[in-house]
Amino acid sequence: MLTLTETASTVVKSIVDQDQTVTDGGLRIGQMPGNDRQFQIAVVAEPQPGDALVEDAGAKVFLEPATTALLDDKTLDAQVGENGAVTFALIPQ
Repeated sequence: MLTLTETASTVVKSIVDQDQTVTDGGLRIGQMPGNDRQFQIAVVAEPQPGDALVEDAGAKVFLEPATTALLDDKTLDAQVGENGAVTFALIPQ
């Protein structure tokens, strides 16, 4: 199952907390249509049916069913640039 680094957990929680319309949601990761190596990320209020939940230190990540298998042996990391831009990276476990 996908794991999160401490930095990724902090960043995910921060991103979700910034969305005033989402009370108990998370970050949802899904595949880009037609490309199994690119992913789309969105803040959502709740998982979709069939989504897997990865939770770490209060951060919630929902994985689209097709994405769960692709990320099974990965760790999600994050970096925040000087300008505040967030970059996510998938690294092998």
